Amino acid sequence: MASLLSPRAPLWCCPFRPFFLLTALHGIVVMAVWLAWLSGWMPLPDMPGGPFVWHAHEMLFGFAAASIAGFLLTALTEFTGSAALPPRPVQRLVWLWLGGRVAYLLSGSVGIAWAAALDMGFMLSLVAHSFGPLWRAPERRHMSFFYALVALTGAHLGFYISLLLGHEALPWLRLSIGLLMILVIVALSRISMALFNEVMGKYGGLTADYVARPPRRNLAMFTIGLSAVATFAQAGPGVPGWLACAAAAAILNLLNDWHVGRALWQRWVLIPYLLYWCMALGYGVIGVGHLSEQPWQSAGEHLLLVAALGLAILVVMSIAGRVHAGHALDGRLWLPAAVLLLILAAISRAGASLPFLPLATWGLSPLTLAAVLWIGAWLLYAAYAWRVLTGPRPDLGQFCDERMPLPSD
Repeated sequence: MASLLSPRAPLWCCPFRPFFLLTALHGIVVMAVWLAWLSGWMPLPDMPGGPFVWHAHEMLFGFAAASIAGFLLTALTEFTGSAALPPRPVQRLVWLWLGGRVAYLLSGSVGIAWAAALDMGFMLSLVAHSFGPLWRAPERRHMSFFYALVALTGAHLGFYISLLLGHEALPWLRLSIGLLMILVIVALSRISMALFNEVMGKYGGLTADYVARPPRRNLAMFTIGLSAVATFAQAGPGVPGWLACAAAAAILNLLNDWHVGRALWQRWVLIPYLLYWCMALGYGVIGVGHLSEQPWQSAGEHLLLVAALGLAILVVMSIAGRVHAGHALDGRLWLPAAVLLLILAAISRAGASLPFLPLATWGLSPLTLAAVLWIGAWLLYAAYAWRVLTGPRPDLGQFCDERMPLPSD
């Protein structure tokens, strides 16, 4: 362990390494704690907002935020040509992130201010590290990452201000779900054209000209943003429902970019395609639930978070976490298995709120089954990514250099 903490260890040679590893470990540990609380194996803690708000916050600003940090700080090097962030600043960011997790867990005893200070310090540091390289890049083509990150930081600040004032903080988390969905679309549109076309030719022996068309992408992000704002503002009857349905339709329209023939069945193309289906389904469930006055909001949100966001994080970490470490993409069966576990976890969790969706849960509650499936997916990732993320590069590349060798390399 001491060698892993050394700034000279391979773990710290690029920001994605510690943050991708922490993403998986956090997804396992926090869900295990949540399962223990739900099952009565551990007493529910006393904390501002209650354990449910803690759980939702940790999935958004613990699990997802760690993956965003790893992806963005690594992508800056590729997108802008800037130097990789040195180990010491990366370690400071990691300690801020870890401190926020511990402080929130102990907030019932020490107050929420410590968690707010550490978490906002982490988010603002990401904003500060991102602005310069993105602003100085030619034509500032990737500033959308910065705008999305600033919006997410603002929502996080609103969440903590609400907790500090004793107000309802959950609407800020629901707003953050929409912002994360927008960030997923922004990220996939950037990496897909440069990466997936190369993957289809090099790994699948297939040629297909995938193009992420801005009108479809922008329409999807616009409708998702409107839906998130309407839900946050608690707009009049029907407005959130119709806007969520509009978001679902816009995402389905976005899928037309992905109809690239046989190449669609390659795993590196199929996984993002499936996550967009899950995203559309999540917004569809939310919209129909609002319009029919059914309590389906939670079911739709878990389809968005467990399936769509979970698959997005898994596929990005499985690609970027290997090619930026000098490894070939992994063609083993663990990745399809992890994808299946995440989709089943989302269906099981949604089934807890959808009475018309009968499920075989093998004697477990739908919530327990969903948690077990989720933990299984991230255990698989952690087991197969550990050596890649903590070990030295197998090639002559340095820091975050991208290399995509064939599996036989």
